[in-house]
Order: sequence, then C-alpha cells, then structure tokens
Amino acid sequence: MSLKILDTCVNCDVCEPACPNKAISLGEEYYVIDPSLCTECIGHYDQPQCVEVCPVECIIVDPQHTETHEQLELKYHHLMAVAGDAAGAASGASAKDKA
Repeated sequence: MSLKILDTCVNCDVCEPACPNKAISLGEEYYVIDPSLCTECIGHYDQPQCVEVCPVECIIVDPQHTETHEQLELKYHHLMAVAGDAAGAASGASAKDKA
C-alpha cells in the first residue's frame, strides 16, 4: 500500500529527504506522497522512513491505494530500472559532449 500524509502535517520538512524514492513533495498546504512512487521503502529499508522520522505521526497507509508486498516489490524494481535507464542516458549524453 502507498502511504498518505494527513492534514495534521506541520510541514517540518523531515520526511521529504528521508524518502529514497522521492515520492514526497510539498503540496498546496502540506506534504503529499505520490502513490506511483511510494513503495513503503520496500527494497531500501525494513520500515517506511517517513513514518520513522515524522514527529507528529501523521503518515498512514492510504486505503485508496492498496498494494500487496509483492506489488510493492515489483514497483521498487520498476523504479530502479527506470532510474538506471535515466542514469545511463545522462552518462551517455555527457560522453557525447566530451567527444
């Protein structure tokens, strides 16, 4: 399942840098989690890091985005493949610039 930040968020800024998938960003009023990027830290950590660091405990499982552990693992592998492709494209572009 993806996680969700409640409106009790105090915008303390500690969750955003803790997210290994860059799924957290500042919304219009408080931080939000992009469910397409959230893996609950599966593949990175044993526990969701945003939940671990949140001082007001305002991050919960999002009932609108239910996923099994296996689905979260697949999402993690997909995100890592996309990140690898992007890194490869960036290094290829810089190699062309040097040529």
